[in-house]
Amino acid sequence: MSRLFWPTEEQVEQITPFFPKSRGVDRADDRKVLSGIIYVIKNGLQ
Repeated sequence: MSRLFWPTEEQVEQITPFFPKSRGVDRADDRKVLSGIIYVIKNGLQ
């Protein structure tokens, strides 16, 4: 777990305009989703 990347609030604020708009369904935690995407890319997973 210690190798996970958690973006800071400042980093999330910078990329928030690029997130899709919510359409009635509650959004997942964006920081958790980003952490998972970065983990997959860093480890070469598909």
